[in-house]
Amino acid sequence: MTKRNITLQLDEEVIQQAKVLAARRGTSISGLLARQLTELTAADERYQRARAHALRSMDEAIERGGISWRREDLYER
Repeated sequence: MTKRNITLQLDEEVIQQAKVLAARRGTSISGLLARQLTELTAADERYQRARAHALRSMDEAIERGGISWRREDLYER
């Protein structure tokens, strides 16, 4: 996969704290951010797949007549 550079502006205090954190983890700020963004995008992809699967499952259940409750029934007082 081809890598590209990006520009990011942060407060000086955040940069100093990130340098310390990255050093503790044996990486650079760039490496730290790359790993976090990779994890974030992977988590979002898993969420999107799970959401799509759940919506398909609900649609299929409705088509089969498998849902016998109404939304209002769930919120009865």
